[in-house]
Amino acid sequence: MYGIDHYIGGTFSRGSGTRSGPVFNPSTGEEIYRCNYADRATVDEVAKVAVAAGRAWAAQSQTRRLQVIFKMRELVIANIEALAEITGLEHGKTIDDAKGEIGRAVEALEFATNAPQVTKGEYSVNVGGGIDTFSIRQPVGVVGCIAPFNFPVMVPLMMGAMAVAVGNAVVVKPSERVPGATALVSELWKKAGLPDGVWNVVNGDAEVVNAILEHPSIAAISFVGSTGVGEYIYQKGCSHNKRVAAYTGGKNHMVVMPDADLEAAAAAFISAGYGSASQRCMAISLLVAVGDQTADKLRALIVPMVEKLRVGSYNDKSADFGPLVTAAAKATVEAAIDRAVAEGAELVVDGRVSVEGRNGFYVGASLVDNVTTDMQMWKEEIFGPVRGMMRVASLDKAIEVVNAHEYGNGAVIFTRNGRAAQRFYMEVEAGMQGVNVPVPVPVGHHNFGGLRRSKFGDAHMFGPDAARFYTKMKTISQRWPEPDAALDHAVSMSFPSNG
Repeated sequence: MYGIDHYIGGTFSRGSGTRSGPVFNPSTGEEIYRCNYADRATVDEVAKVAVAAGRAWAAQSQTRRLQVIFKMRELVIANIEALAEITGLEHGKTIDDAKGEIGRAVEALEFATNAPQVTKGEYSVNVGGGIDTFSIRQPVGVVGCIAPFNFPVMVPLMMGAMAVAVGNAVVVKPSERVPGATALVSELWKKAGLPDGVWNVVNGDAEVVNAILEHPSIAAISFVGSTGVGEYIYQKGCSHNKRVAAYTGGKNHMVVMPDADLEAAAAAFISAGYGSASQRCMAISLLVAVGDQTADKLRALIVPMVEKLRVGSYNDKSADFGPLVTAAAKATVEAAIDRAVAEGAELVVDGRVSVEGRNGFYVGASLVDNVTTDMQMWKEEIFGPVRGMMRVASLDKAIEVVNAHEYGNGAVIFTRNGRAAQRFYMEVEAGMQGVNVPVPVPVGHHNFGGLRRSKFGDAHMFGPDAARFYTKMKTISQRWPEPDAALDHAVSMSFPSNG
């Protein structure tokens, strides 16, 4: 079974750790196997392997590295069924949803083939005194990729593909809830021709994360996950002189203007809000309707659509979305619904009643209306299929509501008014925005990342910024005198000038 052991130096290994943790099938609630957790000695072992392999890999030509990336792309596409099956089994998302995730992983590999273009240096001739100055980019060495449970194929490859392409070795720490898909990805890298030790996987929990953050041989950390953990990783990683990029929580608002195509907006809200059981950092959490009439019309359109959504097993072709990833996640979401009602929100659709008595971590689609900014339903990121509606009087108020939130991952507006759209994306403090686009995750050759407490660090996960994050810059000034030329051997104590 994939996911039981670590992947170190091209082979699966239990490592020296003695702890393990359960991996469940969320569709049945059953434990399917136990995953071995690494200890500090295992992390030290994998770091040594990665350092040695990374040096040799960095010395390879760009052509050789890109051949591996191209082959990996072919293999991921060829193995999409197996990757989707293991993702659905461990995560709970439907097979079609898993295939969509894998398609984005392929996109990350495709952009990684641009590594030579996005890592080119600069050259200035005769900046002064016959000196030429130029810059070069080189791999940082070993990078740590700490991935979340909700995208077990896409995120490790979005993090790791460019890191590998520019010449680094990688240590991936997948979520201990869904380690199987990353293990299969590791085998595909080997089949693609990646040298042993360039791609490694260590499984585990906070003990492993801390070992990675503290290890002196790991130069950079990329993280996706909750805000509290991301802030900790950023601060601790930086304290150990590592570059860190942490992509964290989101509470994404969808503003709908009175002039919008309301039917299109309603359909977009359903797909962007409830897909993958809402376990996406870029899911739409709150619909912000401008005007009560707009809200009432949208509610009339949305409620029947929510009521028709069907939750089922990951391999149930008729299911719109699957279960939540753990029993604890299910309990958290159910508690959030109770709290919203207690705080005064109106529970319009209660999805909990549709799954009573079923085994597995199921929560049906729920909708609450009249959410306000003093409620936890507005404040907290809820990783489950309960979405909210808010009512505001104007675009000014809508922008105020979006910007009042601590998160700034994504925000969208539906409108036919170009000036309203322009005001929205110029004034809203969110890193990824959509105009009549419900999930504004950019394509792989654009940068991904939020603002405010949705991202720690200046880097972005993919796009050109990823290549910069995984490389270090050196600037060289050189002068080559004419052979046999008389040189000035005078000593000058003043600061050098190129004039």
